[in-house]
Amino acid sequence: MAFKKITKRDGRVVDFDRKKITNAIFKAAEAVGGKDKKIAEDASELVAKELEEKFKIDIPTVEQVQDIVEKTLIEQGHAKTAKAYILYRKERAEERRSKAAVIGKEIKTKVSLNSLRVLKERYLLKDDEGEVIETPDEMIKRVAKNIAKADLNYGAKDLKETEKKFYSLMAGLDFLPNSPTLMNAGTDIQQLAACFVLPIEDTMEGIFTTLMHAAIIHKSGGGTGFSFSRLRARNSRVKSTQGVASGPVSFLTVYNAATDVIKQGGKRRGANMGILRIDHPDILDFINCKEKNEEITNFNISVAMTENFMKAVENDEDYELIDPSTKEVVEELNARTVFDIIVAGAWRNGDPGIVFIDRINKDNPTPVLGEIESTNPCGEQPLLPYEACNLGSVNLGHFIKDNDIDWERLRQIVHDCIHFLDNVIDMSKYPIPDITEMVKKDRKIGLGVMGWADMLVQLKVPYNSEEGIKLAEKVMRFVKKEADNASMELAKTRGVFSVWKESIYNKDSKHFQGNHMELRNATRTTIAPTGTIGMIADASGGIEPLFALSYVKRVMDGQELYYLDGNFKKALVDCGVYSEKLMEKIINKPGIQNIEEIPEDIRKVFVVAHDVSPEYHLKMQGAFQKFTDNAVSKTVNFLNSATVDDVKEVYLLAYNLGCKGVTVYRDGSKDMQVLNFTKDMKKEKKSKDVCPECNAKMIMSEGCAKCVKCGYSVCNG
Repeated sequence: MAFKKITKRDGRVVDFDRKKITNAIFKAAEAVGGKDKKIAEDASELVAKELEEKFKIDIPTVEQVQDIVEKTLIEQGHAKTAKAYILYRKERAEERRSKAAVIGKEIKTKVSLNSLRVLKERYLLKDDEGEVIETPDEMIKRVAKNIAKADLNYGAKDLKETEKKFYSLMAGLDFLPNSPTLMNAGTDIQQLAACFVLPIEDTMEGIFTTLMHAAIIHKSGGGTGFSFSRLRARNSRVKSTQGVASGPVSFLTVYNAATDVIKQGGKRRGANMGILRIDHPDILDFINCKEKNEEITNFNISVAMTENFMKAVENDEDYELIDPSTKEVVEELNARTVFDIIVAGAWRNGDPGIVFIDRINKDNPTPVLGEIESTNPCGEQPLLPYEACNLGSVNLGHFIKDNDIDWERLRQIVHDCIHFLDNVIDMSKYPIPDITEMVKKDRKIGLGVMGWADMLVQLKVPYNSEEGIKLAEKVMRFVKKEADNASMELAKTRGVFSVWKESIYNKDSKHFQGNHMELRNATRTTIAPTGTIGMIADASGGIEPLFALSYVKRVMDGQELYYLDGNFKKALVDCGVYSEKLMEKIINKPGIQNIEEIPEDIRKVFVVAHDVSPEYHLKMQGAFQKFTDNAVSKTVNFLNSATVDDVKEVYLLAYNLGCKGVTVYRDGSKDMQVLNFTKDMKKEKKSKDVCPECNAKMIMSEGCAKCVKCGYSVCNG
């Protein structure tokens, strides 16, 4: 068949897939009572033949293909199916018009209404009056064109193919880079990295110079991590002033206040990680510094656990607190007691998290450059002082073909992503010279995944199963292997990172760890939480299980977006049990395990965060960590009824399973949380549950509330 391609509405040319036409026709037939898929297959074959005859040279558009589908159905006497298909096209056209109304321009990229609202608020360029001046498609073209320019540094003459490749990556939502790249590429800011770690020296000048640097980073869209472990303890003597030190927690408070008045790129508040070593004399003050939810709201905090401390916990022994300025032992505490205080804080409101700092430094690829002290705000990116890293994530939910993983397509996408992320390093303008110098020395990048839960449900594999854990290892092993291969291919033409000879990858180095690889990038893989980019791609976050099948997400300084999982709805439709009445039962539930109308096989697959035991949360994190260069961002979600002992079990299990850190969150333990079940909506929101036209029930889907009786609808925002 000569006809093999089709032009999408966003301009991308993709392979023609007759199965999609068959499925579309069959869905239209089902809507009017049809059950014979053979009729749909025969009709799609006729469509393909006509396309082949009409388009021997030119490539047809989606609209042209759909026109031929309509014509074929009518000619074959399937009038009812044709009508259903026409109505479906009209609904999609109306949806496109609704999207266009959000920003006042036609939307070509396939994004949902919720995604579009996030893009409008945070990502799309605006003029001096605050009016949006680009579409999502134009944003993607801006980014692709800018990032492709780095190829000029390596002898490229024509950038069209690279631009096309990078555009296709993002326009298809198969991959998205971290937020600063989407926001700033091709603009005057041009700061493209998401993650930074800054050192805090034990001097007044050092403390406030770092604070100034953090402010500049936040303004450009980056997040910052700090270790406060170098600062002397509270009430220590200060020789230069004959006074006493106020301690790390006091300066953590100062940094928090400064962040409060700065918005990243004018679009979101700065994100920070504050870390203190477990052997710092002020560790108890630090553990409890976020005891009240309204305090230090711009920081995640984590305790840096050492191997010595964890052994002391296991043996119920005392451990030493060490003065960071004199290196002298100043006190001893019982390790198990301190561990219990940490656990109690995490149970109370999620803080502090923990990182295993010795384990992180064991995997430090460039120890010649120093010791890792901190991570980025979400914990997935351990970095040396003054290091930065740009991240991006592959949308695994897009790689299912014929009920299996499309490994070959995933391989190609991973290679393209490594090329993209390496280019980002060259194109980024870093806020201070020290960061530029460090970044160019080891060229760290972090390719991760999102949509892991989406992939599992499509494959009908429960998240909380041994099959799910084994598949996680298989997928991430593949991603890491191909990311390594892609980085080595780049090294052949662009050279290895500058301190490769002294790194853990060179067999002639004293730091060699047994895997000789000539690499372009010191690290290649990271598992990030993918909060907003996951929303743009309509993908489940990182490697997390589905939070719920219907939930509310607070974004953009309080705006609420409502979600109904698309794969779940499709599963109900496919098995013939979907109904508005059933949706009423589901809409206010965190899970579906007790809803008997839903077939057991669907309930088994569509588990949500609170259905997953702590053991399986941690097993999943450990499986991905085995094949991740940096670290894994993962939150173990508990029901509000969880006990302190439940949290303790998770922290110990994280250590035993080889994780580099872990965070827990007990539902409702903070007044404002990002993800919420609809039953937790404030009372003043309840009016949206009732139709103003007929007082029937309104249900939420794709960011809109729709009446189950009269069809009246209203969209959030």
